[in-house]
Amino acid sequence: MRRYILIILFMPFMVIGQNTSAKASFKVDGVCGMCKVRIETSTIKLKGVKSSKWNVNTGQISLIFNEKKIKLKDIHQFIADLGHDTDKIKAPDLAYNSLDACCKYRDPAVVMDHQ
Repeated sequence: MRRYILIILFMPFMVIGQNTSAKASFKVDGVCGMCKVRIETSTIKLKGVKSSKWNVNTGQISLIFNEKKIKLKDIHQFIADLGHDTDKIKAPDLAYNSLDACCKYRDPAVVMDHQ
């Protein structure tokens, strides 16, 4: 009987202490170190994002985030609004056009300059 009482007493703490962190990795278009700084420093400031690393060579972003505070689709939208296409959302032209000239990843000449 005592064992059941202890389980019932500690059960709320087990639910509260559950890990809500999620990991995600997806493609984000960009070409240079300025893109890296923009993507990482902006996404890490989002409420619920714990870690943000973007690889210039592969274009993959790796995130750790709290699913209770932010949804993955909202992170995709945020990055697109910065001017960078993701594998799910294309950046609006206005946001893309506001990027520095060296960050225009849709321009083949700029991409060639960074290889």
